[in-house]
Amino acid sequence: METLENKLKSIKLLAMDVDGTLTDGKVYYSKNGEELKAFCIRDGMGIQLLHHYGIQTCIITTETSQIVSARAMKLNIDHVILGSKNKLKDMEELCSEIGISLLETAFIGDDINDINLIEKVGFSACPSDAIKYVRDKVDYICSNTGGNGAVREFIELILTAQGKEIIFPEK
Repeated sequence: METLENKLKSIKLLAMDVDGTLTDGKVYYSKNGEELKAFCIRDGMGIQLLHHYGIQTCIITTETSQIVSARAMKLNIDHVILGSKNKLKDMEELCSEIGISLLETAFIGDDINDINLIEKVGFSACPSDAIKYVRDKVDYICSNTGGNGAVREFIELILTAQGKEIIFPEK
C-alpha cells in the first residue's frame, strides 16, 4: 500500500473548493446587497509557493462569482472552474487537457458536493470544520478551519513531502 507521503510526492496540481475551504463558508452582504467573502492571506502566500515550485493550481466551485474570479486573478490561479455541476467530471476534463492524471492531483473541499472528487484524486484533505461525512472520506484533516489557513496547511504538507523549503523564494 502506498504511503501518504509517497502520494504527496507525485502531486502536480492542487485543486481547491472555495466556500468553506478558501473562505470560512459565510457570506456577508452590504447594505446595498453586495455579496462579500473573506479570504485568508496566508493561503494566498501558500499558493505563491506552489507556483514557485511548479505545482499548478485550480479553483473549482459550484458558484459563479465575480468575487472568486477576482481572487483567482490576484493569486494567478492557473485554472478556474466556476459553476461546476460535477466537480469530478470537470477535473477529469482539466487533467486530460493539461496532461496529468487525477492521481497527480490533490484536492481540498468541505461538503457533500466534493465527495466524488475526494474519492478519486491522488490525495484529499478538508478543513477541520468540514462536515463529518467529508472528514470520514479524506486522506488528511487539517487542524485549521476553512478560510483560516487550512489550504496553507495542506500546501505545506505537500511541499514538505516533496522536499521543498517553506520559505518565500528570493527573486
